[in-house]
Amino acid sequence: MEPFSSNLKRRAEQLGISNAEVARRAGLSDRRYGNYITGRREPDLATLVRIASVLNVSIDELLGNSAEETVKTTDELFHERLAVALKALQSDDLRRLVVMIEALATAKK
Repeated sequence: MEPFSSNLKRRAEQLGISNAEVARRAGLSDRRYGNYITGRREPDLATLVRIASVLNVSIDELLGNSAEETVKTTDELFHERLAVALKALQSDDLRRLVVMIEALATAKK
């Protein structure tokens, strides 16, 4: 399943997160996720859904079944990276982040 393994690597790279971090967020061991990255194994459906959620991408896109490859702007990629990072934060961290973002937005005015 070559496209799948290369799509996993590409997507994690786009989001600026390591394979180990993808594995952690998906609740997988590094070794198990490594088998998917190298193409030695394929995940079951439930695992595939968790990985797609962590990577903020459709299952079709991971499997290489997308009708078209869309080119994303740098800002779109930053937004995606931010969305993925937010999913990994707990509520205390989210509160602190909101305060920092609001301060940054206020300073720009």
